[in-house]
Amino acid sequence: MKKIQMLLMALLVLAINACQPAYESVENDPMQTRIYTLDNGLKVYMSVNENEPRIQTYVAVRAGGKNDPAETTGLAHYFEHLMFKGTKQFGTSNYELEKPLLDQIEALYEVYRAESDAEKRAAIYHQIDSISYEASKIFIPNEYDKLMAAIGSEGTNAFTGYDQTAYVENIPSNQLENWARIQADRFENAVIRGFHTELETIYEEKNMSLTRDSRKAYEKIFSLLYPNHPYGNQTILGSQEHLKNPSITNIKNFHKTYYVPNNMVICMAGDFNPDEAIKVIKRHFGQLKPNRNLPEWKVEAIQPSQEQRTAEVFGNQAEMINIAWPFPGQSSQDSEMLALLDMIVSNGTAGLFDLNINQQQKTLRVGSGLYDLADYSTFMLMGYPKQGQTLDEVKDLMLAEIEKLKKGEFDEYLLEASINQFKLSEMRQLESNGGRVDMMLDAFINQTSWKQEVERLDRLSKVTKEDIVAYANKWLTDGYAVVYKRRGVDPNEIKIAKPAITPILTNRDSVSAFLAEIKQVQVKPIEPVFVDFNNAIQSCDIDGKWPLKYIQNNENQLFALEYRFEVSTHHNKLLPLSFQYLDYLGTAARSNEEIQKEWYRL
Repeated sequence: MKKIQMLLMALLVLAINACQPAYESVENDPMQTRIYTLDNGLKVYMSVNENEPRIQTYVAVRAGGKNDPAETTGLAHYFEHLMFKGTKQFGTSNYELEKPLLDQIEALYEVYRAESDAEKRAAIYHQIDSISYEASKIFIPNEYDKLMAAIGSEGTNAFTGYDQTAYVENIPSNQLENWARIQADRFENAVIRGFHTELETIYEEKNMSLTRDSRKAYEKIFSLLYPNHPYGNQTILGSQEHLKNPSITNIKNFHKTYYVPNNMVICMAGDFNPDEAIKVIKRHFGQLKPNRNLPEWKVEAIQPSQEQRTAEVFGNQAEMINIAWPFPGQSSQDSEMLALLDMIVSNGTAGLFDLNINQQQKTLRVGSGLYDLADYSTFMLMGYPKQGQTLDEVKDLMLAEIEKLKKGEFDEYLLEASINQFKLSEMRQLESNGGRVDMMLDAFINQTSWKQEVERLDRLSKVTKEDIVAYANKWLTDGYAVVYKRRGVDPNEIKIAKPAITPILTNRDSVSAFLAEIKQVQVKPIEPVFVDFNNAIQSCDIDGKWPLKYIQNNENQLFALEYRFEVSTHHNKLLPLSFQYLDYLGTAARSNEEIQKEWYRL
């Protein structure tokens, strides 16, 4: 009898497990991430973190500025803005009445962008403006924000890069069902409304970018390094000419092509039950239809550059110089080698630039950085001259340190310390839900396996000084790109003129049936847990006179130490300056360089 009962129990367990969706996981993953793939191709990354009753969410698409049609650049970014305008269910008081007006606006924009005669264009735009005003009588602006407020979401945001577009929400853990319902509708049934008024916002964003000298410099660097790739021959914000001639039809085609489940990911980290959460996701997102003809993105393998390229940009901000080399993208097996190389050159404390240039005040400031993208990565040096110094003098100082790197003229400890800094950085990243979903998003966009992400630190630990020197000599050739950012009038800084627009109606008191329904949904309240500070914080005295308060960290191996003195700027106005000066001081026992090295070792 007992054998029969045990057999029945085993069959029951197997039946229950068979009902649970399968997922991927990786051994020794500190996030204990589950990766699900729905039948329609949607990827779902989940990591449980019960520190607070909230969930950080990303819904992202593997499409960004590089996927813009060549004739309408800036489209991915523009559509990101339009994704906040609602669907057939919300953002409108009557979609059936609104749709014919929206169709007319779409058709007129196609006529407008094909017309070159200024007077005829003005007449067409007047028609667009008039019909848009009529459509605004039905449009309910900002209803998406009201939906998020109704479910207690925070941090509503979105961002567009070259490789991805991501939509961000931080929701209470008891609102997962409502969030999933809203987002699934949003991604499947987005309606393009409020188009010409949102275009005004895009114009302003583009105009502001024309005055940012650092942006001019890196866009010019990319154009020199990647002339035959969208990274170099188009920008995320798009060209002025294309922004002045937008296409709603192209935007709809972009949505139909790329905003599909087999090109999307949901990243979640926070307080939830993954077995229940995946059922919610499947219930709402499982209905989205995949694109079986999703365009395949092909990348031409990059080789070490042998051609040196130079350009200038102008603006009102301080002069600077950028030097950059192209590298394989984030999905490359040696991407962590590049990250280590960057840390050895400049890490803010004890890198070659930090000790040999910044600490010795040979320039105003120098540094290095990575632009990690899916197809190609860019290693860049940035330098600012001090008074009386030329940009070429700064360039020579930076390149001299690169030569030291290539010759192996750096301490062995710097490699070990840099690896420890990566470990520290990852532990800090995993402390927050935002850090966790960032890691998930990178893996999806770059199409790297989660195993590769989890084992990254192990691979870093095996890198030797000889590996770094060989890698530097292979890639840091004389074939770099240089951009001189000089002070002066920029001949290309011609701002887009904003067309005359009739103010649209705001309809502040209008509420769609969808929003009204969401507001009525009852959810299980979250019971607060209050901290007992008397028990949570331990106290003791050091040498009987220095009070110490501490809390045990049971999450990871990190610790934070803070000294507090009963003195402030009310006692001495020079205190803020003295703290800045500390970075350049040594002690009787150690030089400043030795102190910086010891800090970095920690």
